[in-house]
Amino acid sequence: MVLEGYIEKIIYKNDENGYAVFTVETTGGEEVFVGNAPHISEGLFISATGDYVHHPQYDLQFKMTECEISLPEDVLGIERYLASGIVKGIGEVTAKRIVKKFGTDTLRIMEEEPERLAEIKGISMQKARKIAASYAENRDFQQVIIFLSQYGISVNLAMKIFNEYGDGVYSIITSNPYKIAEDIQGVGFKTADDIARMAGIPEDSEFRIRSAILYALNQGMANGHMYLPVEELMQNLSELISFTDESTFQIVEEQLSVLQADRSIKFENIGEECTAVYSLYNYYVEKNSASMLAELRFDNVIYDKEFEESIKRVERDQGITFDESQRNAIRNAITGGVAVITGGPGTGKTTITKAIIEYYIYNGKDVKLAAPTGRAAKRITEATGYKAATVHRLLEFAGEPGERDDHHLKFGRNKENPIEADVVIVDEASMLDSMLFYSLLSAIKKGTNLVLIGDTDQLPPVGAGNVLRDIIDSKCFPVTELEVIFRQSAESRIIENAHNIRMGRHIAIDNKNSDFFFIPRKTPTEIINEVNTLITKNLPDYLKLDPLDIQVLTPMRKNELGVENLNKKLQQALNSPSKSKKEKVKNDIIFREGDRVMQIRNNYRIEWTIYNGDDIEEEGIGVFNGDTGVISSIDEIDEELWVTFDDRRLVKYSFSMLDEIEHAFAVTVHKSQGSEYPAVILPLYNGNPKLLNRNLLYTAITRAKRMVVVVGNLGLLNQMIDNVTIQGRYTGFVRRLRECFEFEEFKGEDV
Repeated sequence: MVLEGYIEKIIYKNDENGYAVFTVETTGGEEVFVGNAPHISEGLFISATGDYVHHPQYDLQFKMTECEISLPEDVLGIERYLASGIVKGIGEVTAKRIVKKFGTDTLRIMEEEPERLAEIKGISMQKARKIAASYAENRDFQQVIIFLSQYGISVNLAMKIFNEYGDGVYSIITSNPYKIAEDIQGVGFKTADDIARMAGIPEDSEFRIRSAILYALNQGMANGHMYLPVEELMQNLSELISFTDESTFQIVEEQLSVLQADRSIKFENIGEECTAVYSLYNYYVEKNSASMLAELRFDNVIYDKEFEESIKRVERDQGITFDESQRNAIRNAITGGVAVITGGPGTGKTTITKAIIEYYIYNGKDVKLAAPTGRAAKRITEATGYKAATVHRLLEFAGEPGERDDHHLKFGRNKENPIEADVVIVDEASMLDSMLFYSLLSAIKKGTNLVLIGDTDQLPPVGAGNVLRDIIDSKCFPVTELEVIFRQSAESRIIENAHNIRMGRHIAIDNKNSDFFFIPRKTPTEIINEVNTLITKNLPDYLKLDPLDIQVLTPMRKNELGVENLNKKLQQALNSPSKSKKEKVKNDIIFREGDRVMQIRNNYRIEWTIYNGDDIEEEGIGVFNGDTGVISSIDEIDEELWVTFDDRRLVKYSFSMLDEIEHAFAVTVHKSQGSEYPAVILPLYNGNPKLLNRNLLYTAITRAKRMVVVVGNLGLLNQMIDNVTIQGRYTGFVRRLRECFEFEEFKGEDV
């Protein structure tokens, strides 16, 4: 049967899958409709096919199987539609004024003569244009939503597709939907494959095979690899597209050849039994990075007397005495074009960084200090007293509208406009992935000193490659490894245990210290309750801290002790509902003013502003994976949420972008890299043995400055110390560096 009428009130709507419960004013009275009705709004006209069903709580409902939505035609429907908030800039009062003025001609006016909206009291010409733009965009989007829904595409994904292609979405879907997987972050091959199947594209389509190849290589990058061995690539493809017959295998080989001819991929023999398959971009990132880094190497002669005088001056100014390894680290940073300094916590990396800076400044050199993340830059600034920037801001990130990934980033600093510095020092360099390192090297002119400081026992970078580890393993540059723990640091049980973990020694738990504690708990529920008590009462009282300065770290995302569940529990404890706090529910997640949140993927287009009072201090674009902040305001009318990040950047998110942020009361250990927190709580119970290894535990422990509290299973703690399993990364950077220096004994070796 068919029922139709105006949508009166939306009771429930799931933005992810389009399922909704709403009332409709039909000719026979008010009815409750249920079913998939993407992008509905109050006031729209709906014609639906379906039947009545009985609900135990809500009684009789009309369950839709199909529906068609159109704009209202009568005055009341138009007013209700505009007052629903679907058109930005129009609320109930403004809707009444517009409809009173233009009546049933309102929607035509908004579409064809939008400047006439300025005839309404309270609407300027500028606001009239914005209203018209929102109305036009909404109409186009509704049509796209209806079109895409037949392919099983959710509202959220439809919005991303629409934002990317606009009206071009129709030709994309019908000709090559695999392009969606290439262009839109978060859309996998399987999603595109499902759409293609419904669109009637054959399984042996060249589009399908080519897309699968590129997707497999991109997945390799997501797992940290710069290339994939051809055998592993073929295995991954087999799982993606299930090719079993000879003809499909032949098409795969043909498309590999086509992609190579198109200069999309590159084959390289790296040994008698291994052929590497690179994306062409990754191939040249590695090759050119090795060449640029080699060009930075030079010998700067400094006489012993001059060096000793410099060291004594710094020692006198800082009130310290350097040991031999620290002196070597400083000398290498001064005499070599490229130098690496590594070491665990308490070994004096920060002290040496400050000494190197002061040496260069005393000698009239311009020094730039950077770190991969905002929190890391803030930490090194506070520790040394010298201003540090993120690498992106040092390079004056400028984005590139229309492009979607790291391959096309624009920086104000590059080969044509290099960084104006004699020395570039990068702290937390173990976090540098190959793409960011390539951009950094591109902006460093020959003759500039580059000093990389980090801890290679931490987790590898989130992005592809393993830059710092590879530079050290190449043996092409001077490396100083700091091992001595200094007296003040040696009194810290955090640092003592971190080094024990690093050396593979089980740690003694007696709780007879002031900064490292273990609290045994037997079940996830007991662990969560203890974490709750620690973060809301015990630690804030003991350490005199704001609870938001205490970070809960966990190895995983899923299960009871994963970030998803912990964040729900901690949000309730640390930022409970209040009439004074606005909220937005998205995909069953409540975003509330005052929530701590984290950006979970690089966004190279989003704009930010730093204010000094009412004045703009700085503006820019780009928010990056791992940046953290607090939700400062939510605007339901304009459908916007504002986040103030830790470095004072203020960023606006439309509600459609909320899948880019997640709560950060608890974060994974991987996401905490480069950060330091006054106190860390680490809940441990069980999990994937491949994940729960020594590197992860070491990284978690070394994030804490004043206190670590481990809650849960002591046996798992020691199992992690014993587990040295580390997922290898396919990278040829070591080999390329050695080739640059013509180390004959290393040629052809796959490292």
